[in-house]
Amino acid sequence: MTIRATSLVVTAACLIACATVPASAQTLRYANQGNLTSLDPYTLKETTTIAHHAHIYEGLVTRDKELKIVPALAESWETLDPKHWRFHLRKNVKFHNGAPFTADDVVFSAERVRTKGSNFLSNVPADAKFVKVDDNTVDVMLDSPNPILTSQWDSWYIMNKKWCEDNDSVAPTPASATSPSYASLHENGTGPFMIESHQPGVKTVFKVNPDWWRKPEHNLKEIVFTPISSAATRVAALLSGEVDVIEPVPIQDIQRVNASDSATVMTGPELRTIFLGMDQSRDELLFSNVKGKNPFKDIRVREAFYKAVDIELIRTRVMRGLSTPSALMIAPQLFTLSKEFTRPKTDPEGAKKLLAEAGYPDGFEVTMDCPNDRYVNDAAICQAVVGMLARIGVKVDLLAQPKALYFGKVLQPGGYKTSFFLLGWTPASSDSHNVLHDIMGCRDDAKDATRGEANLGGYCNKELDALADKVLIETDSAKRDQMIKQAFEIGIKDYSYIPLHQQALAWGVSKKVKLTQRADNQVLLYWATLQP
Repeated sequence: MTIRATSLVVTAACLIACATVPASAQTLRYANQGNLTSLDPYTLKETTTIAHHAHIYEGLVTRDKELKIVPALAESWETLDPKHWRFHLRKNVKFHNGAPFTADDVVFSAERVRTKGSNFLSNVPADAKFVKVDDNTVDVMLDSPNPILTSQWDSWYIMNKKWCEDNDSVAPTPASATSPSYASLHENGTGPFMIESHQPGVKTVFKVNPDWWRKPEHNLKEIVFTPISSAATRVAALLSGEVDVIEPVPIQDIQRVNASDSATVMTGPELRTIFLGMDQSRDELLFSNVKGKNPFKDIRVREAFYKAVDIELIRTRVMRGLSTPSALMIAPQLFTLSKEFTRPKTDPEGAKKLLAEAGYPDGFEVTMDCPNDRYVNDAAICQAVVGMLARIGVKVDLLAQPKALYFGKVLQPGGYKTSFFLLGWTPASSDSHNVLHDIMGCRDDAKDATRGEANLGGYCNKELDALADKVLIETDSAKRDQMIKQAFEIGIKDYSYIPLHQQALAWGVSKKVKLTQRADNQVLLYWATLQP
């Protein structure tokens, strides 16, 4: 099978078709364990934040309920040749402040998203040149073919050029910013909702956009989002009717919610991979008692950490069976050859021997960075890992923080500030190239600031990078899959990361609410209907 990169034309029919929506408008109250810190859509590439932004901002393309790429602000596109794409923009679309959406906004957004401070550098390829043909047409010129170009754009949202210029927001707001920018506290998108008020850490109120270009599939007049970090409080709020939707439901509370008269739990497989990473780039770890060298530069130490982690114990005890252990850094649904990989068995005694061979017979100390409000049972997973590593003599100082503090620390400019960490990753393109490039690619700002954008540990193998570059431009799917397989084999041989599992989705939903659940775990309330 060959992926066709030429003569592709997509129409908007599949996007704007919608079901009949109840006439009565309602207020939907939504609670998540994490906070919405910034409204700047280029600040943080994190699924929950992206979903919040999807209510107010839109991209040239989007994904439908089955995760297929469909038109959004671009009503159609075509490839004039493998390196020349043309996008026909939707007419009569207005930003929330009334300004018309034009090609100038696309060209501006393409530059802004690739500017220092953006966490979405790799969504728009560095070699892509955006050329305004007229107000409603944009050409994209590439140095080499890219058959997955539009798949990379799912979470790249378009901003209004003049609004950014008028409000000193031409540059994106980095996740590590210590003071908010105008764009982090205000918005001006084209999406189905507008922000009425935004109090980070307290409450955000979304009001319906009466001038949205699309026919709504929801019956909401507003969304009131409240972050509730306490799992018990979050579940209690759902069961009492104080909120209508929560995410996530703690695994231990699923049965209780399902047994209630007022709510149910929507469950399903998720595409996100949860994994552990190690700083392999610095000559000395930032947060360790080992001085003058970096233990993680020794493959024996990385292998020891890998073999010390009992993934089955995490699955049964911490995740209560609601996770799928992974041998790869990508969900099996997204790579057809994933079944050819198996995970090495847990071997604490073998891990001890490897540490001794590497010169650490008594282990060493290291700090582990972990969010405590981002993934399902994230802090509990990290606590379990701490215990497993203690069995091989490694003392881990666990620093578990809310995601705003966690990402603010590890994504600091001038080099990511972590020695050992837990992270989750859903490839925005639903393609292995995203993982090979963003997570496993060498960080080299001088040559390609986008490669390794989310590679917090600085793992680097040039052979893997070369394969990733070939994967991007290969149009034959069979050849492409073999290249991806080879690249993952390199990463496994290097013990580059420690993949853990794909967690299960668990959304608590009032029985008055009908909602679409996608495997990417984006809670998109523009598909929600709420009975009075």
